[in-house]
Amino acid sequence: MTIDITLKQTVDNSYPIHIGPLPKLEFATKVAIVTNPTVAGLHLAKVMSQLTAKECYIITVPDGEEHKKLATAEYILDRLFEHKFDRKSLLIALGGGVIGDMTGFVASMYQRGIGFVQVPTTLLSQVDASVGGKTGVNNRFGKNLVGAFYQPKAVYIDTDFLKTLPSREFGAGIAEMIKMGMMFDKGFFESLEATDLRRDNAALATAIRRCVELKAEVVSQDEKEKGVRAVLNYGHTFGHVIEQETGYSRYLHGEAVAMGMVMANQLALNLGLIDEAMAKRMVDFLRRYNLPVDYAIRDVDAFYTMFFLDKKSMDSKITFILPDGIGGYAMRSDVPAETVKSVLTLFAKDTH
Repeated sequence: MTIDITLKQTVDNSYPIHIGPLPKLEFATKVAIVTNPTVAGLHLAKVMSQLTAKECYIITVPDGEEHKKLATAEYILDRLFEHKFDRKSLLIALGGGVIGDMTGFVASMYQRGIGFVQVPTTLLSQVDASVGGKTGVNNRFGKNLVGAFYQPKAVYIDTDFLKTLPSREFGAGIAEMIKMGMMFDKGFFESLEATDLRRDNAALATAIRRCVELKAEVVSQDEKEKGVRAVLNYGHTFGHVIEQETGYSRYLHGEAVAMGMVMANQLALNLGLIDEAMAKRMVDFLRRYNLPVDYAIRDVDAFYTMFFLDKKSMDSKITFILPDGIGGYAMRSDVPAETVKSVLTLFAKDTH
């Protein structure tokens, strides 16, 4: 005997992404702003001046990728229970990608789901992490392996927040911008290459808008990463292993992605998808923003094994996202282990 539960329905998870000065934020419910001490010291007063809510609480968690874990998520949950939040309550993620990912994850879990909005304060979170509804935390097995697809109610991108951004954080965001151009838009890649975004605020604002447009287009086609959205992980398959090996404390996420793109490009070079000139061009581009391009792999076999915890791996096959020229991509699940390890060996010898 079979009894079916029919749940066919259309769920509209659409939401606006506001790019410009932070507008008035008015909520007729309890609100909690989740942030860290650094961001709070720089930007909390500005957000509070724009915010109206029934009640407002501030939840502060430690700064850094190493604190993006279940214990921190549980700490945030405990504060929500203490303040008697209900299903109409709302969370505001004020910070970079770590804060946004954790806040969204907590929102997805609290009483089986409450609303949240993103107020990203780093370049990386403005161009990538705050858009698309990927939420989660890291654990000892890898990055973002515990999480949910859970869309925000809105995203508010105010480039004024970037005025206080350290140069390393700025460079980390540039890495994600380069990723978008390399995968989807040759003209955008070349415009980034021709401009110093550290000195041209107008060009920076235009580039942020283009990144958001590209990501919004991809997410609209493939919300839960069953196809083209996986392409956004260019550089991440390698980069996540680097972050895991270094305890999420040596490199910023964008820095690990930069090294991951260099490794992915070397694999693409070996497979004939790009040429030596393109591989060198990317390295030179990344170096302009003081992004790391070298990583010495200690154990090639151990590094390779970590790939199998990547969320794109299925049926014991690793899917590599590789450039196919500029503005093109290849998703390859057929790369022999020896081919991949030959690339890793180049970095193990630190000869790149």
